[in-house]
Amino acid sequence: MPPRLGTKPARGAAYKSQHAGSGAELQHSSCLLPASSREISTAASWAKLGRGLDTTPGREAVLENWKMAEPESTVINPSVKQKDPSKALVIAVTTRAIFNLEEEHQLYLEKGKEEYVRHQQANQDRPLPPGTAFAFIQAVQYVNKKILESNAAEEDLFDILLLSNNSPESGVRIINSAKHYGLEISKFCFVSDEDSTQYLKSHGVKLFLSADRTDVCNALRRGISAALVFQQEVQAPSTPLRVAFDGDAVLFSDETDQVFREQGLEGAVQYERAMEAVPMGEGPMKAFAMRLGKIHKKFNREECPIRTYLVTARSGRDMGIRAIKTLREWGLAIDEAFFMDGAPKGPILAQIQPHIFFDDGLHNIQGAQDVGVPSAWVPSCC
Repeated sequence: MPPRLGTKPARGAAYKSQHAGSGAELQHSSCLLPASSREISTAASWAKLGRGLDTTPGREAVLENWKMAEPESTVINPSVKQKDPSKALVIAVTTRAIFNLEEEHQLYLEKGKEEYVRHQQANQDRPLPPGTAFAFIQAVQYVNKKILESNAAEEDLFDILLLSNNSPESGVRIINSAKHYGLEISKFCFVSDEDSTQYLKSHGVKLFLSADRTDVCNALRRGISAALVFQQEVQAPSTPLRVAFDGDAVLFSDETDQVFREQGLEGAVQYERAMEAVPMGEGPMKAFAMRLGKIHKKFNREECPIRTYLVTARSGRDMGIRAIKTLREWGLAIDEAFFMDGAPKGPILAQIQPHIFFDDGLHNIQGAQDVGVPSAWVPSCC
């Protein structure tokens, strides 16, 4: 499926009325926002929602475990150990990024919110199909498992938050789906706000994956690594965790891209040669890559459950040296680097089979999708 890049309407009252609770345009926050009238008001509300939150005698013990964070829009998962955000690599993923909600979204658009809520309630025990980021989250969990096998007291782990603007009535299907697949999501956040990405930093989020371009751009402006996930068919190995990065405007700044646009290839090559000893500036995904690299260093090469790749359009002969020197200066180890010299990236990505591939070029995103590689667009035109 090709990327769908339609411009989202301004978030006025009419827009919120059209999209609220649809699961399609998700509002993202650190879950510090006041709960709306449609969100959970008390912990007891969860006695009526979903498996494991039953209304049978003794339910108080269940509710004692399913704790509500303050304010009540956050549901803390009692089956997952809560992590220290100052030490964990926190990933915030939206419902539509991790699950396939295209059918439900279409139902909402055609028949409205009430019919959508009825559908979600009627199907609350039917798991949602996996979405584009699903395999990535599963692989992240595998890394946590391997870390804890080595050191049960380790705190430098991945922490997953799931964000959604679904109401509690429809959101229970999301919780049940996560439980069905064994996803170790520490918090479920049901929120709605004009720009709730302003709270991501307070939760220490290092990576934000969303199907909403506006929210991705807002997160990038706030200095958070973020990418737009398109719904697609995915073919990814279960383990180890494989993450592939583009170079310019993703890991690195877009300085050389700007020279290329103004002076062409020859000008860019000359610029790189002149700047060879000067490390490139930071790109939007550097912060996430550095935290990922920190976890990577906990393992020796043979046993590491993480593999990282640089897949760049740069030429290795003319423009590769500065890229390698920059990574070395940062202390960021990459397992394999591919300098494509402008060739299509799809064939090499098909061989790597990453769980996620970050790129700022839509043609490269399309090429990745064509070979079943989960891809995430890092927009440079926000």
